[in-house]
Amino acid sequence: MYEPSKVVGKHAIYELLGGDPNLLDDEEFVKSSLKHAAMAAGATLLGIITHKFEPQGVTAVALLSESHLSLHSWPEYGYASIDAFTCGDHTDPEAACNSLKEAFRSTHGSMRLLKRQGPICQSPSISPISRDSGCPVEKQPSMLAANCID
Repeated sequence: MYEPSKVVGKHAIYELLGGDPNLLDDEEFVKSSLKHAAMAAGATLLGIITHKFEPQGVTAVALLSESHLSLHSWPEYGYASIDAFTCGDHTDPEAACNSLKEAFRSTHGSMRLLKRQGPICQSPSISPISRDSGCPVEKQPSMLAANCID
């Protein structure tokens, strides 16, 4: 049975500012930095996909056994948006963000930390959405079981 108070994951959203534009535009460096960030988080890296934009910018996603890390860079602003989501008590997405802050020589930034608790199906204030129609579940009572974890 799903416990609404159980944290199933930790999510760090980091706005990296004042980063080195040359590093933020280097696809191989971004890839290597994500690999090190996954290790810093204590996560298991499954693979990394990257894309280099012209004239500048890199997008990269690291697939983890525990979820993912992603980075989207705007070198012209010295900025990158970083998303680190991990499941399990052995991982630390904040450590991944700190690793990336150091790697890109960021002068400052801001981080938001979220506890991911999954669907809270018993709560009257939250209406889970049906995956099929996009309608709130209370409009489709038969869908309630499909959106809850037993």
